[in-house]
Amino acid sequence: MISDSTLVDHGTGSPVVAAMETEAVATKALDSADDPEIWVDAKDARRALIYATDKKAGLYVYDLKGKQVQFLTVGPMNNVDLRSGLSIAGLPETVIAASDRVRGGAALFKLDPVTLQTAHWGFVAMPTSEAYGFCVGVTKANQLTFIMVGKTGDVTQSLITTENGQPKATVVRQFATGSQSEGCVVDDVTGRLYIAEENTALWQYGLDPASGTARTAVESLPSPKLVADIEGLTLLRDGDKTYLIASSQGDFAFAVWRVEGDAPVYQGRFSVYAGKGIDAVTGTDGVAALGGQVGPYSKGVVVMQDDSDTDGEAPATARARQNFKLVDWNEIVKALKIE
Repeated sequence: MISDSTLVDHGTGSPVVAAMETEAVATKALDSADDPEIWVDAKDARRALIYATDKKAGLYVYDLKGKQVQFLTVGPMNNVDLRSGLSIAGLPETVIAASDRVRGGAALFKLDPVTLQTAHWGFVAMPTSEAYGFCVGVTKANQLTFIMVGKTGDVTQSLITTENGQPKATVVRQFATGSQSEGCVVDDVTGRLYIAEENTALWQYGLDPASGTARTAVESLPSPKLVADIEGLTLLRDGDKTYLIASSQGDFAFAVWRVEGDAPVYQGRFSVYAGKGIDAVTGTDGVAALGGQVGPYSKGVVVMQDDSDTDGEAPATARARQNFKLVDWNEIVKALKIE
């Protein structure tokens, strides 16, 4: 399907510009690029990768200069997430996983930390409607958990173990948000799960299955902070502060809250304008962030999907291709006057 977002010059948030952009995904003129995730070597921050889905074809791997270093032809992948530094029996140190729209579950991958090559590892079924949103977390009991958000808003949470060297999923909770949902992210530190019900609210749940369906709204629609659809969600840790970033697709912006405390504290909104020879971000679907040193980014980087990639700084007049933009977290801090 063709993306239904309006072609505009830029969004409505405080302006920032991208530092870099990836090569475009190969699927042309379609709503194809969707969701990114970021990996960095804990021992050498110069070694980093960006994973990004093409929901018509597979999983891309880029370096921090935006060059494609690998493509895994695993079929339609919608959302991608990962956890690194794992010390859980039977699991690789780094687990990458993505929602598989055809088979109805999660495709799993593992990273060779020496060669930086990613290999397909296995698949786990997770019963929902069309596999759509997806996120990964680590529980207080040091268990890897997957959350799959079906397109109609039905959610399945599973614990991930191994059996005969292959991943195995055990369902521990199922619930419904109420309507179409996609973006989700887990805060391992606080034990919170955030889910974007696209036309209704950005919700906070508990990660512990015992918390059931209890939830509170970080922001409800209609809102000047989020304009439907609410799409991608991500977290960034900056020292002792944690920031939740939500994609406001309706006006091509990103809303930011501090969330390490008892209640979310709103920080402002930003949009990626054209500059430094790179076009603006519109469509604002998936988004990922990682704090701390990530290659040349001293305090972190934010990566987001752009549904209308153009040459240079020219505004889009047609939707010919899609890619991902990289924004220095320092620039967002300055734009929003975050203390």
